[in-house]
Amino acid sequence: MSHNILRHRVSDFCNFWDFLLQFEFMLAKKKKQDVIKKAQTHAKDTGSPEVQAGVLTARIEELTKHLKKHKKDFHSRKGLLKMVASRRKLLKNLEKVDVRRHKALVKKLGL
Repeated sequence: MSHNILRHRVSDFCNFWDFLLQFEFMLAKKKKQDVIKKAQTHAKDTGSPEVQAGVLTARIEELTKHLKKHKKDFHSRKGLLKMVASRRKLLKNLEKVDVRRHKALVKKLGL
């Protein structure tokens, strides 16, 4: 097999994976927008603790599915633990500020 043909096949393979990754990220973006819409407190809300905890919860759920399939992926597991700790801090702070909002959020997220 000539060198040019091999290089062409490798570039086609890379383009194919780039295409698949782009499609995967588009789905993740759509899902993130849906989560934000569900957790918003007003029309342009993207940074409230409710939205941040909702987005973290969605990411945690996706990563948990990944880790069930790939049990030895310790780097992703460390990232998961950081996300869980971050969500815990958000919820703890929200509980200090407004208990009613905290309880509503926990109920909405199913935690």
